Amino acid sequence: MSVTALKGHKSVRDQVSPEEWQKRVDLAACYRLVHKYGMDEMIANHISCRVPGEDNAFLLNPYGLLYKQMHASCFIKIDVAGNTLFNPGEYQVNQAGFVIHGAIHGARHDVDCVIHTHSLPGMAVSAMKTGLLPLAQTAMRFIDVAYHDFEGIAINLDEQQRLVRDLGNREAMILRNHGLLVVGASIPEAFNNIYRLERACQLQVMTLSCNAEITLPPKNIVEETANLFKPQGMRRLGLLEWPALLKDLDSIDPSFRD
Repeated sequence: MSVTALKGHKSVRDQVSPEEWQKRVDLAACYRLVHKYGMDEMIANHISCRVPGEDNAFLLNPYGLLYKQMHASCFIKIDVAGNTLFNPGEYQVNQAGFVIHGAIHGARHDVDCVIHTHSLPGMAVSAMKTGLLPLAQTAMRFIDVAYHDFEGIAINLDEQQRLVRDLGNREAMILRNHGLLVVGASIPEAFNNIYRLERACQLQVMTLSCNAEITLPPKNIVEETANLFKPQGMRRLGLLEWPALLKDLDSIDPSFRD
């Protein structure tokens, strides 16, 4: 592996392009937001994004920091083959993180950001044979959600081809008996996807816990509703909300920008 480490007192910002630095700031913000909305699990799970202008290179979290501790300078740059291209700190990447994110970045060039979580509602729905139900419009957005059967901890490279196969060209996948995974054409879009998918799972857990008869809308109405959430003919989801979310983070703790 070729590794470039932080040298002397030169800042990470001075060692990367302005475009990469902005990506690092947005990626750190995404980690902080996932924590803020209760979707993190200590140091586990991962969010990645592509490096502007560098084919097959992406940024991934150092395995050892909490989501609320992520900041722009901490991310490790690796490629889809698993080579470390730039590591500014003492931690390494998680193997499962590389297997999952490397597979998708290598196969889906339309994808900029990948988010994987182990939230309790997400894991609960991942164990339900029925899968995600179209209980309300929040869930109807994901009627074409993909599913991937559990194969154990994702550390084997041969699982990559099945992850890619099962995801297809979709924006969300439920990892059976495991958790949730979403992709997006940008960091704001991917965060919007995981936030909405998480809400859909919360809704399902709450609804089923009521032990009451459930009413589902007609299939054609569900399909029409889902179609309205597609990016064709409308703004890309997540972009309008992103500046407000960053402003909120700045008011809480702006250190994600460091």
